[in-house]
Order: sequence, then structure tokens, then C-alpha cells
Amino acid sequence: MNLLRQIPKVDKLQKKLSNIPKKISSFVINEVLNEIRKGIKKGEITEINEDKIVETIKKRSEEILSPSIVNVINATGIIVHTNLGRSLIDPAIFDYGKQISTHYCNLEYDLKKGKRGDRYHHSAKHLSFLFRCEDALVVNNNAAAVFLVLNTFAKDKEVIVSRGELVEIGGSFRVPEVMKASGAKLVEVGTTNKTHKKDYLNAINENTAILMKVHKSNYSIEGFTEEVEIEDIIKMARKNNLLDYYDLGSAYIPELPHRLSLYEPPITEIMKLSPSLVSFSGDKLFGGVQAGIILGKKKYIEKLKKNQILRMFRVDKITLSMIEATALAYIKEEYDKIPTLKFIFQSLDELRQKAKKLLSLTPKLKSKIRESETYVGGGTMPNRSIPTIVVEIEGNAVKWERDMRKRKVIGRIEKDKFILDMRSIQNDEIEKLAEIINSIITCEI
Repeated sequence: MNLLRQIPKVDKLQKKLSNIPKKISSFVINEVLNEIRKGIKKGEITEINEDKIVETIKKRSEEILSPSIVNVINATGIIVHTNLGRSLIDPAIFDYGKQISTHYCNLEYDLKKGKRGDRYHHSAKHLSFLFRCEDALVVNNNAAAVFLVLNTFAKDKEVIVSRGELVEIGGSFRVPEVMKASGAKLVEVGTTNKTHKKDYLNAINENTAILMKVHKSNYSIEGFTEEVEIEDIIKMARKNNLLDYYDLGSAYIPELPHRLSLYEPPITEIMKLSPSLVSFSGDKLFGGVQAGIILGKKKYIEKLKKNQILRMFRVDKITLSMIEATALAYIKEEYDKIPTLKFIFQSLDELRQKAKKLLSLTPKLKSKIRESETYVGGGTMPNRSIPTIVVEIEGNAVKWERDMRKRKVIGRIEKDKFILDMRSIQNDEIEKLAEIINSIITCEI
């Protein structure tokens, strides 16, 4: 029990931790001292070291005071990397959102009429022009968009979907489960690999509300396959007085390089078909902030706005302002303000120049530059690889991966070698990355 009397007093410890806010230090001190008392009583602690106690308190206090979300260098080559924050926001677009958000704005105020206005009008104006549709609505993500559409138009009614499109994406988001939660009744048609128009037509009855098509995020079906295109679904829906809805998941506008546009059409082609409703993510290939964007007929958008559930999916002024700014960048064809597109459009020569610059700043690094393949990511363009340039580092790949990750650089191991993929590394990160590599080499010497 003499050890208990040797435990330093709280006020004495606080004097040694004067640079830490008292609210934090008091909490941590009590926590650490209680652990020491329990350890003594259990016989696990046999001596008291005041310096170690102070260091433990400092370390825990720093953990509390340190932000958890930090920047990393994405050297995986995956452009829309879900785990690393998906699409990047252009500084100019972010500054616009910052300007709107740090001052009062006309979010729900009509400056012409001098009375309350519609918060969705601002983004809808530019999105409608960009996509040549009657109206648009922005919610907090595409999952919310799917739920809102189904709950509004198919609660207690049937929604026909191809069995090959009943997807599960990241975070265990499953289309069948969302449909169930929305109150809609799922009607599966076709088989996993083949669905025909007759499958939809044979399933239509008096309780059918929607013919739905879902983008196959994160996977593709190859070989002996057949699916019904959205154009045919729209025609069938109109002929049978039903709603057609395309959960596109992700959408892009300009034709993409590396033959990517051969596999999936741009959303502008889909909107020419005049669908009832389409929804997709505001980030991913569109390259904006996370949101769910719903496009379509004005009468259907108006009905979505009247659903009380919309209040739970409502986005704030930051999201609305940045979606509006992103749409304006597209309208002006300022594609350089869409980082996702910039990464995709980088040529191999541009990537090779970045790799050469990195190696020029890391003369002691044993490595080589070579071609490889990567993916867009985020569930977009599944299984469609694009060419890239990587720096392949010699040595223990596992150790390099761990050492780089400790310094907030996320690369990948390929062919038992640790590599840095230049496609997702930003130009202003090259010098910092070189410093990190040099520091690792210095530690090993």
C-alpha cells in the first residue's frame, strides 16, 4: 500500500502540464491515476515513475486534442478512392462555398419578391440547364435519392428490377433492403446474367408503380449476358403509364479517355431520352461534393419535394453552393476545375514526367519507372482498367508500405513490390513525397 501513497498529487501533475487545457488534463490525470491504483491493487504495478506518468498523460491529452481526419497522399492510383475521401474539390469551388457559408446568403429568400424562397431553386436552375431536363433536386447522397424516389412513388406498390441489378455497394448498402425500408415491394425479373424486355412486360400488373434500372456498381457481368437498356425501359414505362427510374449511381459528362466511354454512355445521352427520373452521386465521376442529384420531369420533382421525408435528406448551403459551382464549371466547360476529370485525362507522358521529378528529388532511392494499370474507383466503370505510370521501389514491400503509411502516404503492393502510382498523386505533393521517402532512407542508413 506504500505504492498508493507514492502516486503524485493531481495539483502537482497539473503544474507540469500547464500547456494543456485544464479541462483535458484533469480528465486524463484522473483516468491515468485510477488505472494506476487498480494496477497496484491487482499486483500488476510494482513501482511508481512520475516522469512516465507525466509522459502518459501528455500523450493521451495530445490524442484528444489532435484531429482524427488528416490529409494523406493517395499513391494508390485509384482516383475516386472511397476510403480516402473520394472526389477532390477544386480550391476555387471550395472558396466559393466558403464565401457563401461564412456570410449570410439568400438560401431561402427570394430577392426579387422580398419573401421566402425555395432553397432548391439555386442548384436546380443550373443543373436543369446543364442536363437539359425540366427540374432537379439535391439530397445528401444517392442512397437518400433512391429511398426518396421509391418511398414517394412506390410505397406499398411494386417496383420491377432485373435480378442482375440487385446490387450491394460499400457500407452494405443493398438495393433490395433500401426498397424494403422505403415501403416499396421488389419484383425481381430475369436471371443473374440475362434479362429481356418480356420479363418486365410479363411482371407488370395493376400494382406496378416503377420500372427501375440500377447501375452495376463495383462489378460487371461478362460472357453470355443480356440486359434491357434504359431507352427500352422508358418506352415500356410510357406505354404502360408507369414511372421509369434509373439509379445511375455515378455520372459523367465529357467523353472519357482510355475507351471508358465505350462501356457506359455519358449522362447527357441518357437525358436525351427524356427519362422520368434519374439519380446519381454528386461526387464520384461528376467530381463535386458528396450529394444525391435527382433529375427529371418537373411534376415528379415537385412531388418529391412534398414528401415529408425530404426534410431528413436536406442538404445545407455548403453542399448546395458547391454543387451549383460545379454545375457552372461544366456549363462553362471549365473541366480543369473538376479534379476527378483532370486525374482521368492525364496522359502517360504527364505521369512519366511526375515520376521523373520524384526520382530526381530522391537520388538514393532504388527504384524504376514502369507502366501499369489502375481503376477509376468508387464503384464507377467496374473492371475497366486505365493505363498509368508507377514508381516501383526495391526492397521489402511490406516494410515500405508500413513505413509510408505511418507518414500518411498510401501506396499499393503489386507483383511483390511497393509502388507509388502517379495518376492519383497531385503535382504539389511531389516535393513532400520526396521528403518522406528521403526521411525513410535516412532512418535505414
